[in-house]
Amino acid sequence: MSDLALAAELRHNTVVKIMDAEGTREQVARSILENGPSTAAVLSERLGITPAGIRRHTEALIDDGYLEAREPHSALIRGRGRPSKVFVLTDTGRQQFEHSYDDLAISALRFMAAKSGENLINDFAKARALEMEKKVSEKLTNSKEPEKTFAKFLSDEGYATTIHKMPVGQELCQHHCPVAHVAAEFPQICDAETEMFSRALGTHVQRLATIANGDGVCTTFVPALKKSTNRGNKK
Repeated sequence: MSDLALAAELRHNTVVKIMDAEGTREQVARSILENGPSTAAVLSERLGITPAGIRRHTEALIDDGYLEAREPHSALIRGRGRPSKVFVLTDTGRQQFEHSYDDLAISALRFMAAKSGENLINDFAKARALEMEKKVSEKLTNSKEPEKTFAKFLSDEGYATTIHKMPVGQELCQHHCPVAHVAAEFPQICDAETEMFSRALGTHVQRLATIANGDGVCTTFVPALKKSTNRGNKK
């Protein structure tokens, strides 16, 4: 093989390795987006990548500002010993998967606020939440596992939601928020969503954290629900 051909092959192999690495890093980031904060061991098992490989990719993603390592949420800690750190997407990382028109939405809401004040923003937030409530109410009717049904609905809406059992209820974790940037400036969006959660599930829920407020995950505590065959029926 000539020196020119050898150099060309080396360049090709280097490009392929870079593309493969970028593809794997996207898989790692997407896995965290869809499943929530994850340890290196969990990512390794989930993706079939060696722990050493996971560490290389997470370190690169942290260096790029897409991930950060945090102490795990108390609900995820199991057993004794010091818990492993979990990797969560940063705001920059979430933007890589963002497909909303945040800038346009924020501009429109700013215009509404300037022309008509906060009341119109509140009305908009409530109307949006009501539309979501109408959609999920049909799914909740006669559901034997309303919390799981609700979590799946949120995931279908782009919120990448998981559910965790708690001693006296369940914890909904939304690992992605398609309107996070809008809600950061207009918290009425989050407030209206929380009220919708309570109405749809038929119990008072407690919002513990939000992505819009800088937290890694939107977390909502849902008390244990009473069995009902007509939960979710709304006007």
